[in-house]
Amino acid sequence: MPLEIVRQDITKMKVDAIVNAANIALKMGGGVSGAIFRAAGARELQEACDKIGDCKVGEAVITGGFQLDANYIIHTPGPIWQGGIHQEAALLKASYSHSLELAKKYQCESIAFPLISTGIYGYPKEEALEIAVSTISSFLFHHDLLVYLVVFDKNSFGLSKKLFTSIHQYIDKHYVEEVEKAFQRTREEPYLFEQRQEIENLQQEVYKEAEESLLNLLNQLEESFSERLLRLIDEKRMTDVETYKRANLDRRLFSKIRNAVDYTPKKKTAVAFAIALQLDFKETIDLLSAAGYTLSRSSKFDVIIEFFIHQANFNIHEINEALFAFDQPILGA
Repeated sequence: MPLEIVRQDITKMKVDAIVNAANIALKMGGGVSGAIFRAAGARELQEACDKIGDCKVGEAVITGGFQLDANYIIHTPGPIWQGGIHQEAALLKASYSHSLELAKKYQCESIAFPLISTGIYGYPKEEALEIAVSTISSFLFHHDLLVYLVVFDKNSFGLSKKLFTSIHQYIDKHYVEEVEKAFQRTREEPYLFEQRQEIENLQQEVYKEAEESLLNLLNQLEESFSERLLRLIDEKRMTDVETYKRANLDRRLFSKIRNAVDYTPKKKTAVAFAIALQLDFKETIDLLSAAGYTLSRSSKFDVIIEFFIHQANFNIHEINEALFAFDQPILGA
């Protein structure tokens, strides 16, 4: 998928380029920068940086990846947080933009970013995350590139506390109730044994009738997922590119879906299309049903998706931030 949030050591990412949150002197620092220098080979990388000299805040330069799996290291000094009144937001956005442009110039197909400036430079994580995601997603709307936003642990992640609390309350209200109902059903099962026996006897009779009607049912199949999706795209007057970009999917996957009428996507891919098309809850269920899925109150992933749909919040990157924060798979391929 074009933008993915992952919990990983950035030095172990197998991508074309990784981004180093550098200092303006391009010297080996601490934190993520120090880890990148050590993993790449501190002496060789420092020599390459010294040949460049320095780099202004918000700009970006590139070196080889040396001992890393990445071919390149893109170095960009992010701003030091000074209360937000010294153009920190514009400079942080520039760090991401210039790094992405440099990756495209060097024909990179994949790139991994840390959350720039959120370490010793003190940039508030929630605001830094918002800038990172919005800048990257804007770039991806016009360019094909696989981008990873790498966080080392949850403490490095800046999901809005207000949003986190709202989702948590929604899960407590809906998901927990469903789990309690399931527990109650389990407690009642011993008393339903005789009823189950009667049901099993009836099922034997039904099986025979089902065999005879199966051919009729197959002849009455509804639209496939691909057919329904393409019809919805036309009805929403959206282009193919607009659709798969908003769904956080790449062009190749969308081509498979368009060219294979019987293509069955993963559930998270089907949900991503529902978000891209800004479908309401009923429309989402209808689209998912064409792929053999639904949304259930017994799944945290499903409850979070339901929360955003009812909020009419179709920002797929914000949804993915929430899914990541709750340890759920994120939307896309």
